[in-house]
Amino acid sequence: MDNLTVFTEFLLMDVTGSRELQVLQGVLFLVIYLGALTGNLLTVTVIVTDTRLHSPMYFFISNVALLDLGSISVVVPKDVVNSMTGRKTISLTECTAQIFLYTLFAAVEFSLLVVMSYDRYMAICHPLHYGLIITPSLCSQATAGSWASGLVYSAIHTGCMFRLPFTKTNVIQQYFCDIPQILRISSSDIQFSEYVVLIISICIVSGCFKFLFVSYVSIFSTVLKIHSVEARNKAISTCTPQLAILLLFLISASESVFGPIANKPSLKNLLAAVFYTMVPPFMNPIIYCLRNREINAALRRMFNRYCLFTVRIFSNKT
Repeated sequence: MDNLTVFTEFLLMDVTGSRELQVLQGVLFLVIYLGALTGNLLTVTVIVTDTRLHSPMYFFISNVALLDLGSISVVVPKDVVNSMTGRKTISLTECTAQIFLYTLFAAVEFSLLVVMSYDRYMAICHPLHYGLIITPSLCSQATAGSWASGLVYSAIHTGCMFRLPFTKTNVIQQYFCDIPQILRISSSDIQFSEYVVLIISICIVSGCFKFLFVSYVSIFSTVLKIHSVEARNKAISTCTPQLAILLLFLISASESVFGPIANKPSLKNLLAAVFYTMVPPFMNPIIYCLRNREINAALRRMFNRYCLFTVRIFSNKT
């Protein structure tokens, strides 16, 4: 044991040794981050400021936007700084914080997506009971429960992974502290306990998948029975963005969990990580703006108010 080296920092992946390409990667990641930041903040702002969007569905959408903002902010800014400065290291404390926060935001978002499927199920399949069941109190309780379950899961997950020191290697073949990479360099005791946690998690998630599948099958079965074309289009416009985001979340999570664990730096490894860390937070606001008519209308009203406000200020100055 005296000859073992206990690592307190990690070396992150460096796909290319070219300084110019490192800076280019940093600039590209910064542009994606700013796009996700703008889109999600705009989504939250328009929902909070427009009283017509003060409903349970948009309450959950604003929470998902905040979670997307948090998840991408945990990972990308550190990599941008490292790319610009030429550094490749991350401390053990920063790595632990990355895994804890990223797992927290992902778990809470998945919980909220399950809650949102129930919200749409009640709104479309049982519209007469919707106002009696989906109350502001229930929405607050569901959101608080999602955060509580996410905190517990993330704490257990992170505690299991970092309860023993790292002595194998400190090289992470990824641009951030990815869970599969941390498991790769962990001791066998850590790997065993983490696999137990993952098996329990898969059992819970499987139950959620079953609930999601039944909910959306019922939703689209009911939608197809609606005779009014306008009512059918309105129902579809509120469901398809949520379903698209759910599918994007599940595909990216599957890539993270079931994808091959890289043993050496590669462009393929980098692109796979970009897909499940940056694409969902960047695409979610775009999906809502393109498919949801009410958010589109609210954005136009907010833009018109801003233009009118700007014109008034300019007129007063002149």
